[in-house]
Amino acid sequence: MSEQVSDYILERLREWGVERVFGYPGDGINGLLAAWGRADDQPRFIQARHEEMAAFEAVGYAKFSGRLGVCVATSGPGAIHLLNGLYDAKLDHVPVLAIVGQTARSAMGGAFQQEVDLHTLFKDVASDFVETVTVPEQLPNVLDRAVRTAYARRAPTAVIIHGDVQELEYSPPTHSFKMIPSSLDRSGWQAVPSDDALQRAADVLNAGEKVAILAGQGARGARGEVEQVAELLGAGVAKALLGMDVLSDELPYVTGAIGLLGTRPSYEMMRDCDTLLTIGSNFPYSQFLPEFGKARAVQIELDPHMAGLRYPYEVNLIGDARATLLRLMPLLKRKDKRGWQSQVISNVQRWNEVMERRAAVSAQPVNPEHVARALSPLLPDDVILTSDSGSVANWYARHITMRGSMRGSLSGTLATMGCGVPYAIGAKFAHPNRPVVALVGDGAMQMNGMAELITVAKYRHQWEDPRLVVAVWNNRDLNQVTWELRAMGGSPQFLPSQELPDVSYAEFGRQLGLTGIRVEDPDQVADAWRQALAAKGPAVVEFVTDPAVPPIPPHADWDQIESTATAILKGDSDRKNVLRQGIKAKIQEFLPGGHKADSHSTSESQGSQGSQGSQGKRES
Repeated sequence: MSEQVSDYILERLREWGVERVFGYPGDGINGLLAAWGRADDQPRFIQARHEEMAAFEAVGYAKFSGRLGVCVATSGPGAIHLLNGLYDAKLDHVPVLAIVGQTARSAMGGAFQQEVDLHTLFKDVASDFVETVTVPEQLPNVLDRAVRTAYARRAPTAVIIHGDVQELEYSPPTHSFKMIPSSLDRSGWQAVPSDDALQRAADVLNAGEKVAILAGQGARGARGEVEQVAELLGAGVAKALLGMDVLSDELPYVTGAIGLLGTRPSYEMMRDCDTLLTIGSNFPYSQFLPEFGKARAVQIELDPHMAGLRYPYEVNLIGDARATLLRLMPLLKRKDKRGWQSQVISNVQRWNEVMERRAAVSAQPVNPEHVARALSPLLPDDVILTSDSGSVANWYARHITMRGSMRGSLSGTLATMGCGVPYAIGAKFAHPNRPVVALVGDGAMQMNGMAELITVAKYRHQWEDPRLVVAVWNNRDLNQVTWELRAMGGSPQFLPSQELPDVSYAEFGRQLGLTGIRVEDPDQVADAWRQALAAKGPAVVEFVTDPAVPPIPPHADWDQIESTATAILKGDSDRKNVLRQGIKAKIQEFLPGGHKADSHSTSESQGSQGSQGSQGKRES
């Protein structure tokens, strides 16, 4: 039998080392599906419940493996559904290839069923490379360029293939005019800045007395070098949300996350520093960086297109983070004075005490901060964490201590809801021998997470380590938006848009054959985590939490409490609890060390992070 275009596409993906393709079937890719059958499902087709989830799973796979994520969808609606996941890849700089079916060439322009101008549809999200295959000779060049560009630009690319072209006999490009040959090799490379730029950067950093480092996902391969530079410069290190796993939070000078979901020590360090070194991050919120003109700044950035965007950097070093730091370190002078770093460390210690107290504050029925803080010391050192968007991202950013080889990620720039569970599935296929935990709000679970539990149930027996825990914060509220309405706009909760039905996520998990645990008592939180992490397969653990507990930002002051009070006076439906919980949470910052206001009793020893083991029942 002659080889069809569809057969060749799968063969070429295998040659590129692609082992998984996440997708959903449709007649626009029937030729490819038939080829999968002939290829004995190599690379393996992973069936999501929805094309958007397939794209998210490809993003999660790419984020946690460092390899190309591939997703596939049919023409028309299938292609459209991919967009949100592909935009997530674009904004977080993740290599993903989308292979998309298209109406047969003979029907194009005839207003045929599912006919959509896919090239126009994808030209923004796949702006680095999108091409439509109309004849077999375009392959392998189009596919190779899509793969190579996705890796090189750390971006999504798209290959569109007409349904009838998929079933044509494959014929390679010939050695003739207007034929484009191709090749497979993708040799490694490293960019490094010039010696002059390195010396200028060293001069800036050596002159500083209060150095702050901001590390992002681009610094992930330079963990040891970032630690050495921090020690040389006597610096503190804050982390962008996408770089939460870059450094261990057990290092005393690591201040944790930065930004609206970040920590107060990160905010204070940026406010008070005189020098900033940004490594592998394009954190977009300049209000959380030093005031313009107050600090001298150096950036290390791999992509020259993204350099100098967020702050008036004096020196932009274009290069790989590790290679650049190795060349920069010999030029740096060790700072003998350690008063600045000692102050950073003191601020971190104080913040940890505050967060411990916040997690111990009584709530109705369970404090959402307690849920995350109780989990942190129980996590295996090799766990992979995914967080959805919403208030749960606050608890992930502030209460989880990264250590060992732990990995973690979320939708950093698009901040889209619904990524937590499919990210976890992608991570599980990237590392089937590691435990994975997804932290998800009830809004995201109702949006698409429940459906993807079916995908978890479908593939659970194929993972070497069967542990995949989906944790749901069930507060019956789209909580992050509710608090933004209150604290930023002085508007009360608008129930028609914010209130969610109460769903038993644990029961739904049990219906699928998964372990299902529902927690309504703070005393049961730690044991529920232990049970889920020790389960023989995937588990859904559902915590019924108090929506009145505020995700207070690190720069919050009494003005924002006043704004919330204004919302309450306008008739907020949860006015009594909001006032009580907001005051109790905020007051923890002003208490002397070791004192807990209106907190639960603690019946277990403290965890290594100061995390309480279990709390007494809510006080009235």
